Amino acid sequence: MNLAHWLERVSKVHGENPAIFKGEDQIFDYAEFYRFSAGLATAFRDRNIAPGDRVALFMKNCPEYLLGFYSTWMTGAGVVPINAKLHPKEVAYILENSGAKLVLVTPDLGADLAGETDLPLIDVTGEAFAGMCAEDPSEVTPRADSDLAWLFYTSGTTGRPKGVVITHGMIRATSLSYLLDCDDVQPADAAFYMAPMSHGAGIYAPIHVAKGARHITPASGGFDEIELLDAAEKQGPLSMFMAPTMVRRLTDIAKSAGKKGKGIKTIVYGGGPMYLADIVDAVDWFGPVFAQIYGQGECPMAITALRKEEVADRTHPRWQERLASVGRAQSVVEVTIGDEDGTPLPTGEVGEIMVRGTPVMPGYWNNSEATEKTLENGWLMTGDMGFLDEDGYLTMRDRSKDVIISGGTNIYPREVEEALLTHPSVHEVSVVGRPNEEWGEDVVAFVVPAVGYTLDEAELDAHCLAHIARFKRPKTYYATDELPKNNYGKVLKIELRQRLEQDDE
Repeated sequence: MNLAHWLERVSKVHGENPAIFKGEDQIFDYAEFYRFSAGLATAFRDRNIAPGDRVALFMKNCPEYLLGFYSTWMTGAGVVPINAKLHPKEVAYILENSGAKLVLVTPDLGADLAGETDLPLIDVTGEAFAGMCAEDPSEVTPRADSDLAWLFYTSGTTGRPKGVVITHGMIRATSLSYLLDCDDVQPADAAFYMAPMSHGAGIYAPIHVAKGARHITPASGGFDEIELLDAAEKQGPLSMFMAPTMVRRLTDIAKSAGKKGKGIKTIVYGGGPMYLADIVDAVDWFGPVFAQIYGQGECPMAITALRKEEVADRTHPRWQERLASVGRAQSVVEVTIGDEDGTPLPTGEVGEIMVRGTPVMPGYWNNSEATEKTLENGWLMTGDMGFLDEDGYLTMRDRSKDVIISGGTNIYPREVEEALLTHPSVHEVSVVGRPNEEWGEDVVAFVVPAVGYTLDEAELDAHCLAHIARFKRPKTYYATDELPKNNYGKVLKIELRQRLEQDDE
């Protein structure tokens, strides 16, 4: 089934429902949302966009992003949403690799891209685009569950990014799993798009469309903590996706402003490690509005989940362990832990996280070699390390490539980071391994001190010794003003390792 059928159905029965906003201004109701998407689909067909083709979206968050999704799906083509923070040359690679036929752009990004590609660049703020939307509407092209809906390019922290084939069936399964495992959605709710719509935030658009809810892109087009807090009070209830670093920033700003987040219904966090101290602080301030998901581009938003009541629970005897986990398997997947050969391990043992089910990708775009390495006997080999407890809660350790091996013993950086973050002088921290001829690797910590503090190595060392085994504590601490992060807020440990290499030289 084509995802665009959900929009078509809502528009017929609840066409008067408010649909798309920019800030406080309503742009479309659901009848207009469908009408203009269907007109744009006609214009795409006139430009020879056919089922199976690709249309790229290189745009900052804006109302037209949703038109780009649904008009493309209506033609039977797939969207290629591209992170707005990428360099034009990186974008050009994605356009070439994906075989996109045209690109929807916001004007600032289109100007940067013009010299890098010969593809048609259509400015979604221009008169030509408005004229395309005004074309006579056309029907939704039927699609199979296995047909391409979204071609997602990985963040590419090492090497060229790979295109993940995300199908209509995958997004539908993820959407329905959101209702089962994360949160409910009502027509009065609003999806608030601060995180990039090219990523997890956009993946959750279809379930809010299916339920006839509102869609709000902030006037700033990005993440502004005060703008969010004000919008929640005026336009709530709001639901949104955030990376853990965004949750930390929001908590800090809200506390300094004395704002408790009135109007925030749900913040789904994921996309990187959420440290126990950070989520405890956030829940203490905002209350039970946080749900956690664990997913990958290869299984978008749909591996495990920790519901709001579980995140907020402080009565269970093991609540801290559960809160430090990423939850239990979502209803549409199976999750297990395997050894280096993919053989399942007993409960409690650390190994590679493996997942299979409807939301798992069929493969990478035109990359059979990478597909064969990642999909083994029906299982997605995530590359993440973790263990399952007796109740099925999954606790992550680290990416397999980030595990530090010192003296033949595995040390998981996240465990060290969790310990350091309980010290009041530590605002952010990232732990990596540094080569050591005798021991294999040393543990090194890069620390962003909290406001009003300086790095005190002896104090942090004593703190670690009080919380974790002696061999796990960092041998060296580096103070830094900030940690290097990619466009999705993930810490770039490869850059931290490069800093160590430069110091050694």
